[in-house]
Amino acid sequence: MRLKSIALLLIVSFLAISTVFAGGGSDSSSGASQATISVGGSTSVTPLMELFQAQYESANNVRITISGTGSGDGITGAAAGTYDIGMSSRELRPAELAGLDVHVVAIDGIAVILNTSNPVTSLTIDQIKSIYTGDITRWEQLGAAASGKTGGIAVVSREPGSGTRGAFQEILGFSDAELVRSAIQFDGTGAVRSSVAGNADAIGYISIGSLDPSVKPLSVAGVAPTVANVRAGTYRVTRPFILMTRSNAPLSPAARAFLDWTMGPQAQPIVSTSWISVN
Repeated sequence: MRLKSIALLLIVSFLAISTVFAGGGSDSSSGASQATISVGGSTSVTPLMELFQAQYESANNVRITISGTGSGDGITGAAAGTYDIGMSSRELRPAELAGLDVHVVAIDGIAVILNTSNPVTSLTIDQIKSIYTGDITRWEQLGAAASGKTGGIAVVSREPGSGTRGAFQEILGFSDAELVRSAIQFDGTGAVRSSVAGNADAIGYISIGSLDPSVKPLSVAGVAPTVANVRAGTYRVTRPFILMTRSNAPLSPAARAFLDWTMGPQAQPIVSTSWISVN
């Protein structure tokens, strides 16, 4: 009996020690569950959201998932509760506002881009519109603005439902039906940039925050697409970056804290790196 009692005591002690180690020992944070925040929508807002994600996750026990699926999906996904927070890079239409709270987190410029070999440096709003509606189809039709460039123009646009496309067309003053039929349409900012970078005759448009050396930004009416010019109000092709939440359902505490953080003094300096802050 004495041997059985000793054996039983050893087993109980072993199990107790195993439980302590399985529970993480002295790690006091192991008991806290990690909250998940789902964000989805505009591919133009996505780079900014990824910068937010990196800083916020490093200081908080949360996981932020980001889906760059386009502004249309961000709007419907936020309204349906598919996303805690939706992203749009265009103003919402009256019918889309139902059931949603909107939060402008940044102001962005849309840059018209060319291949780096293209000698054209500046076009007017009317000239750009004429290219996108098919009234101008060849570079030499631009006259002196063509800077000797000749040949057909390869028009590159975003897909229907894109916030960038919606804002671009609204600013220039033409509709989906007026877009030149030969336009090559791509899903996502990266695809537009890559297409223009690989085609000497192409013209496209992307967020100023997504510019890189692979493409050449075009001045509009002599004004370069820069953060400074957007802030000064001299660059005209601009739009808001919007975050959306359901107005008829409360956000989780984690999602509310993150949304409030994006508008505050820790996040808005991140906006200022490539966009225009709102606070």
